[in-house]
Amino acid sequence: MTPDQVTAAAAMLFHADKSGVQCGLISSAFPDAELEDAYRIQDALIDLHYTAGRSRIGWKIGLTSRAMQQALGITTPDSGVLLDSMLFQSGDTVAKGRFIQPRIEAEIAFVMGKDIAGAGRSRADVIAATDYVAPCLEILDTRILRADPATGKARIITDTVSDNAANAGIVMGDRTHAPDAHDLRWAGAIVARDGVVEETGLGAGVLNDPATGIIWLLDRLALFGKGLKAGEIVLSGSFIRPVEAPAGSVFAADFGAFGRVDLTFS
Repeated sequence: MTPDQVTAAAAMLFHADKSGVQCGLISSAFPDAELEDAYRIQDALIDLHYTAGRSRIGWKIGLTSRAMQQALGITTPDSGVLLDSMLFQSGDTVAKGRFIQPRIEAEIAFVMGKDIAGAGRSRADVIAATDYVAPCLEILDTRILRADPATGKARIITDTVSDNAANAGIVMGDRTHAPDAHDLRWAGAIVARDGVVEETGLGAGVLNDPATGIIWLLDRLALFGKGLKAGEIVLSGSFIRPVEAPAGSVFAADFGAFGRVDLTFS
């Protein structure tokens, strides 16, 4: 994609986010776009948010489960940027109309205690750089149509990555833990919507270990001379399938001894 095309695609997404009206598929408008083009669009989109006064508070890692990778025909995770406007706390209520088509995923959040950068870092490096871990929910949204109304073509990985990896919010849970206090592979959640259990899962669903997602992100950021900063939140990846969050829905994510996260959509 040319620089002008990247700029135009980012502007489409930014307008959709602000207006609440979805735009067409990036993959339809720019059929030759490759994955790295999608990350260029994402960077340009985030720059527009920075210009509008937003600031980065961390990163999200997505598509870490085998089920989601197979659904999109890929073999690698993706990443996006967390902004200060996205942060919620357990027990919060999301205002009606805040999101377009929100969905919920359950994850483990890592909050960094010190800077860490570079490719090839170990799990021990990640744990040493982490201040604490916590249960969390990610709010997904799509500023892009899920399918082309004319052709029925579903969105693909270039659409998702361009759209900031579909990230829209993060809901931090009610407890924090030292990163080595639990076997994160066995940290899991029972996620209920309106009192009905919709999904269950374990941390092992994230690349066999949520910390592996952080290593993947560090490897990717190292390609651009970047890393993670102290204080940043990193969503390590969902271990459940996305659950639709229509207006009026109430979510309760029970992580057992690890904590819980509650969220209401008005």
